[in-house]
Order: sequence, then C-alpha cells, then structure tokens
Amino acid sequence: MFAVPENTVARAEAPVHGHPVRLAMRIATEPFRWRHLLRYDRNQRYAVLLSRDRAQEAWLLTWLPGQCAPLHDHGEAAGAFTLVRGALSESVARNRVDHDTVCSQHTLHAGQSRVFGPEYVHALGNAGRTPAVSVHVYPASARGPRPYRPDPCDESPQR
Repeated sequence: MFAVPENTVARAEAPVHGHPVRLAMRIATEPFRWRHLLRYDRNQRYAVLLSRDRAQEAWLLTWLPGQCAPLHDHGEAAGAFTLVRGALSESVARNRVDHDTVCSQHTLHAGQSRVFGPEYVHALGNAGRTPAVSVHVYPASARGPRPYRPDPCDESPQR
C-alpha cells in the first residue's frame, strides 16, 4: 500500500535502476538480506547500509519505542521507505499559500510504503510499544537529512 501526501511528486527514475519504492519493497520481503544485521540501540535509532550502487543506496533502520527522527527533509532527493515490522508515526509539514505551516499526522504499519519527493519535510517516530523495522532508499548522491528548528509540528511548549 502506498501513502502519498498531496505535496509529494517523486521524479521518474532511470528504468535501469527502478523507482526507490520498488527496491525498498523488494528488500523488505527478503529478510535473508538483512535479518542478521538487526540491532537495537537504547540511545538512538540504529541504521546500517544494506546496499549501494551508482544510483541508489538502501538502509535498514530499527526503532525502539520512543525513538524518532525529528522534522527533516532530504534536500532535492526523492526516495522511499517501507515499514517491515511494527508501526511508525509520521508528521508531514506543508507550507500553505498564506505561509502558514500545516502538519498532518499519519500512522504507517508493516507492509506500507511512503514515497517522497524533493524537499519533503517530515518526522518519523515509534510511538508504539514494540520495536519497528524499516527499509529506506535514497539516491546515492543524496546528502543526509536537514533538520528543521523550531519544529512546527512539535506541540510541546517551547522552553
């Protein structure tokens, strides 16, 4: 199942490499490729590179309850992720015409995928009671996530 918010337009990828969501979904269904790499770190979410070629790289991430990736984007990169196990909550930030920021909340469950385009701004976290596992695919040339502060989706009081 795909979950694609209104502001997401992923660029067409080269047919040789395929769309990032296809790779994420395929890897998610091939646990022999990643099961032995599963680790859980109490202090931060765990990430390990699964594969890389000239066009794309795939990452395995594990999320213990309460772990999150604060609001960020991936610059000009388009990518995708598939949830393998558990559930993740996602906050997606969109700027409206009046320059106000609107945040929408989504919960993704095992088997669901998210496709995102350039400058897609979101936060992910495990608000559940069990660990979550996800596979993320980005262009090999993509830079790491760019954080956003203050987080317009954070409803906690500012200190």
